[in-house]
Amino acid sequence: MNRANCLKKADECVNGKREQDYGSPESNFLKIADLWSAYYGAPFSANDVAMMMALLKIARISTGTATEDSFVDLAGYAACGCEIA
Repeated sequence: MNRANCLKKADECVNGKREQDYGSPESNFLKIADLWSAYYGAPFSANDVAMMMALLKIARISTGTATEDSFVDLAGYAACGCEIA
């Protein structure tokens, strides 16, 4: 997969069905941040969620067994974080 295809797929994910199913990334990530904050006892923001999810994808990619979807998801989380920030 080339970079244009990766970004196109990420765009389709974050601006397509996922947003229809889960709402805007900021709204969804705020809900996740609230749960993480309650669990961990420290505040998390919607942008923290985007960055932590990107780090999760980076960790998976670093195993050497990543699929193309991991890179697509990483691009999607980065784009969501950019918009939220």
